[in-house]
Amino acid sequence: MTQQSHTVEKIGGTSMSRVDELRKTLFIGDRAGGDLYNRIFVVSAFGGITNLLLEHKKTGDSGVYAQFAKADSDHGWHEALNRVSSAMIAAHEAVLKHPGDISQASEFVRERIEGARNCLIDLQRLCSYGHFRLSQHMLQIRELLSGLGEAHSAYVTTLLLQRAGVNARLVDLSGWRDETDHDLDSRILNAMKDVDLATEMPIVTGYAQCSEGLMREFDRGYSEVTFSRLAALTGAREAIIHKEFHLSSADPKLVGADRVRKLGHTNYDVADQLSNMGMEAIHPKAAKTLRQADVPLRVTNAFEPGDPGTLIDDKPADTPAVEIVTGLEIIALEVFEQDMVGVKGYDAAILESLTRHDVRIVSKASNANTITHYVDAPIEVLQRVEKDLTKRYPSAQVSARMLAMASIIGRDLKGLSTLTRGLQAIGDAGLESLGATQGPRNVDVQFVLERDDLVPVIKALHEAFIPAKVSLKQVA
Repeated sequence: MTQQSHTVEKIGGTSMSRVDELRKTLFIGDRAGGDLYNRIFVVSAFGGITNLLLEHKKTGDSGVYAQFAKADSDHGWHEALNRVSSAMIAAHEAVLKHPGDISQASEFVRERIEGARNCLIDLQRLCSYGHFRLSQHMLQIRELLSGLGEAHSAYVTTLLLQRAGVNARLVDLSGWRDETDHDLDSRILNAMKDVDLATEMPIVTGYAQCSEGLMREFDRGYSEVTFSRLAALTGAREAIIHKEFHLSSADPKLVGADRVRKLGHTNYDVADQLSNMGMEAIHPKAAKTLRQADVPLRVTNAFEPGDPGTLIDDKPADTPAVEIVTGLEIIALEVFEQDMVGVKGYDAAILESLTRHDVRIVSKASNANTITHYVDAPIEVLQRVEKDLTKRYPSAQVSARMLAMASIIGRDLKGLSTLTRGLQAIGDAGLESLGATQGPRNVDVQFVLERDDLVPVIKALHEAFIPAKVSLKQVA
């Protein structure tokens, strides 16, 4: 498709919880008339809502989906759904000011929540007969529940903007009560076909119901897939992700706002490494869609609309440099078997178990008789993996250890002695690395640490590799 003059812009859940502030800056700001338009906004659910609908992304605490999947009793998932309703209403009451808008939003929540409740009740009743299995419908249930959060936030945002005089238009891709079947592209194109971008501001749900089933492959990364596909199909001039912070050289909460530097420009290789470390700038599959459609990606701070943010493209660095230092808490799953050396099959069996339990692998190390996977998963999931592997290899020692990993990332680290200097910086801080790896592509270096050492190590590495900002007073 020929590239158009519009942008497609995505707003994350944390930023959505401050959508009333964004109305004054990002959505409207100093724009008026036609300058308000030629922008499509893809919105996530309000912060915390998807956790309540599914399960908590970090802690694994059960939401409606997880409670329903357990099927211990109706009591649990009904109460969980009530908590979602209360949280949704609290979220829009915090950002909407007009009583009429609040009333409409609350009625929208009631209609969607009770519709979902009735659907789940009917499904339970149907599956009480032997010919039907609830397990065969769990993915569809997960999709149904996910769509509630984005539909709510998009509806509320549309009300908010219309009240401010913007010709905002709700574009609900969630497929609510839609009896037709669409793949993702046709779902998007049908919804957008009569939208006039020059005079309307589409507010689009981050979740899109489609025959492919976005959650089957992307799970909770679906909103970025919708965003990137929308940008590609409509030939957007630019795709923009608005976050509550700039893409910076480190987390300013850890190393100090006065120490971090905005990246300004990086590439998709760095974005992939960040995603691997749990600091996702964009889902790798979504990035691929934008690359193939030749749509540039920009990551900005939603609350600093005048700042151009960071451009992400496929260009290499002009000179070698460390761009970002980050880290995350991990679990080291270690399988030691004295007789492993020279025997094939151990690695495949471990990977099969990790895949079956949907465990995300961050990195891996191995020697003659030990295979260690550094993973990002709840400990209770790893305990199930341990049980599987102990049963399969009764003479092996299978253990899980709570650790952390810090990473130095850049488009080009050649000639910087990053591994050596990183270990020295950690040692100078009075700390120790339990392991370190650097691949031949020279885009990242990883350091395995005790959990309590993660923050001080990130600070030490950032200080060693990212030059401090020079103020005008220092120059004088």
